[in-house]
Amino acid sequence: QLQLVESGGGLVQPGGSLTLSCAASGLTLDNYVIGWFRQAPGKEREGVSCLSLRDGSTYYSDSVKGRFTLSRGDAENTMSLQMNSLRLEDTAVYYCAAAWGSSCAVEFDYWGQGAQVTVSS
Repeated sequence: QLQLVESGGGLVQPGGSLTLSCAASGLTLDNYVIGWFRQAPGKEREGVSCLSLRDGSTYYSDSVKGRFTLSRGDAENTMSLQMNSLRLEDTAVYYCAAAWGSSCAVEFDYWGQGAQVTVSS
């Protein structure tokens, strides 16, 4: 059973940076697709980024393209979401998710518990 745990959330000023980490246990991630989603209060969950670890293809939503980068983390079986030039509207709970396969157009089976990111001056 794959388990995901996010870390690295917090409070940051507009224009600042944060790195979220997603640590996986139970299975190795090599044949999985990793996605990051976020949900702000009163809003629907939004797909932010996705990385296929099989073929290396990535996806970013228009709202974060050019500011966020999803990659393998430094530690084994971890993923990192580097978030730069943060804006007030990036405030949300961020979730890491995983699914077996190579396409980001999948239903994600495994979810982390979420990490709060608050952008505020």
